[in-house]
Amino acid sequence: MDTPDEPPRWATKIAVLLREDLAPWQALNVTAFLVSGITATGSGLVGEPYEDADGTGYLPMLRQPVLVLAGSAELLGAARTRALERALTPAVFTAELFSTPGDVQNRAAVRTVSGADLDLVGLAVHGPKNAVDKVTKGARMHP
Repeated sequence: MDTPDEPPRWATKIAVLLREDLAPWQALNVTAFLVSGITATGSGLVGEPYEDADGTGYLPMLRQPVLVLAGSAELLGAARTRALERALTPAVFTAELFSTPGDVQNRAAVRTVSGADLDLVGLAVHGPKNAVDKVTKGARMHP
């Protein structure tokens, strides 16, 4: 168990891989959407709520860092394949989702394209460190 004086050691890793040609607003938007998928499905990833010295409460956050990486469209496709080969379920964001009006339409847009043909602009995974490292191999830290 981690204590306030001891740095935490995580057995898992969260990584977001973004296509390198996204506009800054797109990169931030895609990152937020992808991390929401990881957070919603990852047991034990969210810590306790925060509170300031005045007693004002704040929402809890993820307990571990999120690495944000960048790479080419080809790298995102390869990362999707590597994640699935390692039994890691990725969160995906495709280019089409920038023009859909909501959640139902987002899922419908993804459902119309085969996995290998998805126009991925972002992908997120959570899993054992070594598996996530293999999934994101070739990516670089996002600027």
